[in-house]
Amino acid sequence: MADFGYDISDYRNIEPLFGTMDDFDKLKTAVHSHGMKLILDFVPNHSSDEHAWFQNSVQKIPPYTDYYVWRDAVMVDGVRHPPNNWVSFFGGSAWTWNDDRQQYYLHQFHHKQPDLNYRNPLVVKEMKDVLRFWLDKGVDGFRMDAVHTMFEDTRLLDEPRSFKVGFVATDHEYYDHKYTLDQPETFDMIYQFREVLDSYSSSARPQANQDGDFDDDEVTSLMTRHVGTRFMTTEAYSPISDVMRYYGNATVDGAHFPFNFLFITDLNRQSDAYDFEKTIHSWYLNMPEGKWANWVIGNHDVHRVASRFGEELVDGIHMIQFLLPGTVFTYMGDELAMEDTFIRWDETVDPPGLNAGKDRYVQFSRDPERSPFLWDGSVSAGFSTSKDTWLPVHPGYAERNHERQAAEPKSHFKVYRRLVDLKKHDVVKYGELAVKVPADWVILVVRTYGEEFFLTVVNLGSHFETLDLRKLEIPSASKLVVYVSSMNSVYEEGDSVSFEEVHLRPKAALVLTNVVS
Repeated sequence: MADFGYDISDYRNIEPLFGTMDDFDKLKTAVHSHGMKLILDFVPNHSSDEHAWFQNSVQKIPPYTDYYVWRDAVMVDGVRHPPNNWVSFFGGSAWTWNDDRQQYYLHQFHHKQPDLNYRNPLVVKEMKDVLRFWLDKGVDGFRMDAVHTMFEDTRLLDEPRSFKVGFVATDHEYYDHKYTLDQPETFDMIYQFREVLDSYSSSARPQANQDGDFDDDEVTSLMTRHVGTRFMTTEAYSPISDVMRYYGNATVDGAHFPFNFLFITDLNRQSDAYDFEKTIHSWYLNMPEGKWANWVIGNHDVHRVASRFGEELVDGIHMIQFLLPGTVFTYMGDELAMEDTFIRWDETVDPPGLNAGKDRYVQFSRDPERSPFLWDGSVSAGFSTSKDTWLPVHPGYAERNHERQAAEPKSHFKVYRRLVDLKKHDVVKYGELAVKVPADWVILVVRTYGEEFFLTVVNLGSHFETLDLRKLEIPSASKLVVYVSSMNSVYEEGDSVSFEEVHLRPKAALVLTNVVS
């Protein structure tokens, strides 16, 4: 728990803090009984330093001697130094000295998270076997964590400066990581992982031996596996050209899709409609033919959508996200428009924040977006019966919790649920996409399928806007109604709207349609 579960001491078990393997089996059965899929977070880059593999590697006990990335010290005037200038994502050198082995080991994250050595075929086999262990237990796929860090350049060259403003030499952003991120071997490793998953998918068939017979154990194994595609998505904050390589290529498949973080990395509350249009098109224009898109607007590593864009715009961001072709990812609490919780220095627990120190922790800590989900108005927002939670709950929990929003006639949660229903509509599943910018701060996302259409219109700006849809080549219709409206809209669900005048308050958003429900 040095990095809250991303430091794994046993890849084939459940952390006791969270339950038992029996609890996991019950969860899997319950999820599948509701027609849902269970996806696990897989951490391929590193283990915990408490893992038996690392303990044996420290002692050079075969076959674990080279399971991790070990290097000798550089001696200068009799003083020991790390092999190069590589720094950790969490701040400080990415190398830690081990007295027992008398070498440095690499850790691109916490010093208790030593990097595995994927140039060792035994490590590759171990990690594939870990995937098979969980696939045999019936999981439906994996989120592959931080895949861009899996390989490093063997020359150990110093990384050049990035010249980004506001960072010091101990910060990860201070350097351009051309030797530690998205190395060529990384993509091939993802393709190999995909092969493992595909062997468990419903299309898999037992292979006959040389005599034309089938192995009974293999047939039984395939028949007892939970049917369906074994899914994989990859996490990499990388240039879009590298992100697209995780899809695979003309001869081999990679991830079903890599995470699309463009709404996180390329957009903020300063972004106008043209920025949104460019960002949306950039994914589709770069995506390989025949692949599937996805849209991520928040996660546990970045400030919440409501804090990055403002609470008033959360409904509009969701409306854009849901109307775009591709899979929607929602971070817990964004459906309530939860905001970051301010975490004092004495309450900080996140390693990057702690490593940055009291004067700079706010710049690096991920604690604000990780505060507990707001279930209700009881003690600790219903997250716990204790008044002391792992991070403080947001002080506005009495007004903004799930229970209250679910009961109100209109709320961020109700808007979100309405959009979930919209995602199931044929127009949104199969329709053509058009993105239009009628004004600097107004964006339209249109999906058309035959004579039917849905239209998201969002005022990103700070002033009242009136829109004339007749000038925008929007499909004509005898009736235009509000499918759903944002909390700050002048319209309500079911209202009729004139093509000539669509009124938009600042940050207001609508989904309009000619579909008669």
